[in-house]
Amino acid sequence: MALKKFKPRTPGTRQLVKIDRTGLWKGKPEKTLTEGLTKSGGRNNHGRMTSRHIGGGHKRSYRFIDWKRDKWDVEGTVERIEYDPNRTGFIALIQYPDGDKRYILAPQRLAVGDKVIAGEKTDVKPGNAMKLSKMPVGTIIHNVEMKPGKGAQMVRSAGTFAQLVGRDQGYAQIKLTSGELRIVSGECMATVGAVSNPDHMNTNMGKAGRNRWKGRRPSVRGVAMNPVDHPLGGGEGKSAGGRHPCTPWGKPTMGYKTRKKGKASDKYIIRRRKKK
Repeated sequence: MALKKFKPRTPGTRQLVKIDRTGLWKGKPEKTLTEGLTKSGGRNNHGRMTSRHIGGGHKRSYRFIDWKRDKWDVEGTVERIEYDPNRTGFIALIQYPDGDKRYILAPQRLAVGDKVIAGEKTDVKPGNAMKLSKMPVGTIIHNVEMKPGKGAQMVRSAGTFAQLVGRDQGYAQIKLTSGELRIVSGECMATVGAVSNPDHMNTNMGKAGRNRWKGRRPSVRGVAMNPVDHPLGGGEGKSAGGRHPCTPWGKPTMGYKTRKKGKASDKYIIRRRKKK
């Protein structure tokens, strides 16, 4: 998908850069694969705000995505490629010969009319899913499971991909785009190709209202607050804060590592991601 830039006819279009969605489905999603999505506004079950900057936004329907790809050895046809408001990548509606329909994450270079299949071992084509133990080393993959049968948890965002770089003792070695090298069970499923919509990172909202449509509320800098509201607040004029960046509750941020030492999944990480 290409990018769309606009002439500066209004303040909102002066900086606006959008994804050109000309080739996507213009109708409503498949009704049998959707349900209503309830908004929390960043509040937990006690009604207390636990995540800031969330609220409002357009009404959405949730699309059920086939994360497990457990319909084995049945070839499906790509009926259409759709926009999904709940994720950054696009989704594809797959029609199977028995009348079953499912949504999958659309990889790059997947087009309407293409055939996709999932199984223990399949052809190395975008959209096909198979076990990591049967996949050729060097394959570009996405939608990767961390536990066999649990469903994909890694490499699901727009434009992302991983690479199968080796196998050893029943485990597959996967290199992520962050630079991290980790192992997962060879029985886990993964899909061939990279996730669609790689230009998502190059977009520009153009105005604050467009972020509000997405349910994102404004974020105020700590140094712009009063001392009662933030550790960095107060001072005469435009003061720089004079201390390390932190949250309103004094916890360090911007580079402060929050990963627990001795976490159970440490044994699956061969090399941590790149240091900045």
